[in-house]
This record gives sequence, structure tokens and C-alpha cells, in this order.
Amino acid sequence: MNNIFIDVDYAQIYKHGQRIGGDVFLLSRNPESNQIVCTLSDGLGSGVKANVLASLTAHMAHKLSFSPISLSHSAEIIMNTLPVCKERKISYSTFTIADIHYKENMENISVRLVEYDNPLSLRFSGTEKISWQREKNELQRKNAFKKEIIQYSTFDMEIGERLIMFSDGVAQAGLGKSLPLGWRNSGVEVFVKDLIAKEPDISSRELSAAIVQKANSLDGLSSKDDITAVVVYIRRPRKTVIVTGPPFSKESDALLGEKIKAFDGRKIVSGGTTALIVSRLFNAKISVDLSCWSPDVPPASKMDGIDLVTEGMLTLSQVANVLEKKISPSSLPNTPVKKFVEILLDSDQIHFIVGTKINEAHQDPNIPVEIGIRRTIVGRLRAALENIYLKETSQEYL
Repeated sequence: MNNIFIDVDYAQIYKHGQRIGGDVFLLSRNPESNQIVCTLSDGLGSGVKANVLASLTAHMAHKLSFSPISLSHSAEIIMNTLPVCKERKISYSTFTIADIHYKENMENISVRLVEYDNPLSLRFSGTEKISWQREKNELQRKNAFKKEIIQYSTFDMEIGERLIMFSDGVAQAGLGKSLPLGWRNSGVEVFVKDLIAKEPDISSRELSAAIVQKANSLDGLSSKDDITAVVVYIRRPRKTVIVTGPPFSKESDALLGEKIKAFDGRKIVSGGTTALIVSRLFNAKISVDLSCWSPDVPPASKMDGIDLVTEGMLTLSQVANVLEKKISPSSLPNTPVKKFVEILLDSDQIHFIVGTKINEAHQDPNIPVEIGIRRTIVGRLRAALENIYLKETSQEYL
């Protein structure tokens, strides 16, 4: 696995009273071309109509960004395709595209940025704001009352740098209430700088959530527009190992213990038999953790040297469901599943050590089919982590 990680995440709150958002964010990775594309689109107004327009724009931008067409030409195609509001004479949707390219070793990370009518993005190196040159291109569209400006820029990002993109629901937060002119880019800049100073290693997920929550609080917790923030953070990877299932032979138990002890990162043990083996190898006691309990899954346990100990197949299956459905852990009850998901989302590289000893209990036809077998569930976990959350995963059998 690489020693550099591109951490991309976002947070979003819909306009108060709406069940669907007019801001749309898309994130995709193409391993073949070593490319990540982030697209943030803001539809005019709110609700279903805004969502349709923003979705159309975001998906078009996303497809074109992965095509051989230059990003500047792609932006013009999008602009010429988007309709113009007959009443306001402005575009039905705005967009920001970050097209990120990197080499196989994750070095030489280059970003091509296109911005149209969203608040201008911010860049930081640690707590220091980075300024950079943007090229402007004017485009006069039919029925538009003025020339529209698309801004282009290209820059490299190093370890410790962040790129922050957001919709006008962030920049205009507090408008006419707590702040006469809204929060504005300058307010977001100060907030981000102070937060990074307090938490230098804050993840993209935590930082984007903090920006959105602050904007919502400036609106009196009654958001006046869709609020979306996206953060791209270049950093050293955070690692987690998940051990599930006992090794095929008892002779391999010692090897399992060595692998866990040598691993530099967070450690999860999933499965009662596996936990007993690790407990014996580490000479550590297991105690039930009653701080998180659920009628749906067995409680977690505590063990010195291990970050999380859970039951096996049922817990893993529910974790896979949460990841596949993109359920935010903040909306989950305090259960072992929530703790498991939080660790995974805070990690960048997840390594699975899968024991191959068959547990006869899982051959019982009365066991729910959805539990499946260990390998299938691990495959689901890896697919969700890689395809939805752009995590790096690896696996070995023991």
C-alpha cells in the first residue's frame, strides 16, 4: 500500500423543511488512470427541481472529466448544455470540479480545478492559507443577461495540504441575521484555520462536518439553503487491521499474534473464537463493554491492545449493510456496529486477516441467509470501502 493518502469526504444539510437537496456531490476514482474526480453542483432554488438540475450537471461534469476531452472544453460543453432561467436570466446550476491526478506511488499529486459561480475554493498548508492564480474565461450564452465567468487553475498538492470546496449555503450562512453579509469566504477561512490549529490531523470527514454544522448554527439551526462542504486532504494513511475467524490450524495461532502485534495502526477483532485466541496470545482478559448495547447484535468487548472486539458474522454483516447504504454513523444508535463503522471511516488503509477454519455453526440452515459465509461478507466490506469511500484495502488468509 502507498505511504500517501488522498482523503476526500463531504458533509451536507438540506434546506430546512426539504427532504431532497439541491446540492449534489459526486466522487469517483479510476485506478487505471490514477485519477480522482470530485464534482459539486448547486441547482437553482431547492427541492426536487434543483436536485434534478444539479444532478444533470454533476453527472455530465463527472463523465466528461474522465473522458479525453480537456477540462476547459468540458466546462464549455456543460455551460452550453445547461438551460438559462427565463425569469432571472441566470444558469440553472453552478459547479466546481476538482480533477485529481497522481502517480502510482501517490506522489506528484496534481489538481485541475474548474469553478463556475460557486464560492471560490480555499487551500491550506497546515494553518496557512495558500493563494494561487486562476485563469478566467468569459462565456456569453443565449438568453443570459451577462457574460458568465468560468475559472480554471492547476496546482500540485503536498502532504499536509487541504483543498476546501463549498456551496453558497456555506458562504451565505447567517445572511441578514447573525451576519449582515453572511459568513463569506473570509469567515470560513478563519474558522478552518482555527480548527486546524486546534486539531492539526483533523480528517476530511470531521472538517467538512464541522464547516456544515457551523454554517447551520449561523442560520439558527434552520438552514436557509442547502449546505455542502467538501474537503480534500493529502496526508499519511491511517491504518486498521481487522482479524476475523480462527486460523485454519492451531499451529498458525502464534503467527496471527505476531501479525497483530507488529501492525502499526488500529486493531479490530471480530468473532468470539478469534477473540479467545487473541486473548490467550496476548495474555489479556476479555470483559463485556456495556457502554454500547443493542438487541440486534451482541455487545462489544474490551481487551488491552485491541481497539474493538465484536461478535463475528452478524456484526460484520450489519457493518457491510451500513457501508453499502451509505448511512452516516452519526444517525446510528450507540452499538458495536456504529463503533466499527466509525473506525473504518476514520481509516484509509484497511487490512483483513481472514481465518479459514470453518465454523460449523454457520452451516445451520436456520441461520439467516444474509449472514452468508465469512469470505463473502469480507468481500462486501472491501467492495463498499473501495468503491464508495475510496479506501485502500488488502486481504490475507491464515
